[in-house]
Amino acid sequence: MIPPRFPITAPQIDAVVAEFYACVREHPGLGPVFRRHVTDWPMHEAKIARFWRNAILFERDYDGNPMAVHMAAGDVRAPMFDVWLGLFGSVLNRMLPPDTAAAWSALAQRIGRGMRIAIQDRDQPSVPNLT
Repeated sequence: MIPPRFPITAPQIDAVVAEFYACVREHPGLGPVFRRHVTDWPMHEAKIARFWRNAILFERDYDGNPMAVHMAAGDVRAPMFDVWLGLFGSVLNRMLPPDTAAAWSALAQRIGRGMRIAIQDRDQPSVPNLT
């Protein structure tokens, strides 16, 4: 059994995810984008909680490809990741001990950075090959 990346419980992860999406639904910039793509909030939150439990606790019950989902959503833009990460960080800081919040935030930043770069690349105009 692989030890968790940092000390946290599955119920704490579930609570953070639920609080985060409650905030997302109210957010003027993120809320409309999420509402266009999420039709079943409890199902979405359960899937994202499984993602985080896999990433942090090494549970193996997550089935998905977040990069592909974000790339396929035509209205997700690179600057949204900074807003998302800021909101997520504020939820972590409110709900968790400082060391746990910092560790989870660092992991989210690494994941978000990769997604932001992929979205930026997707949105760059292609340059014609001049050779």
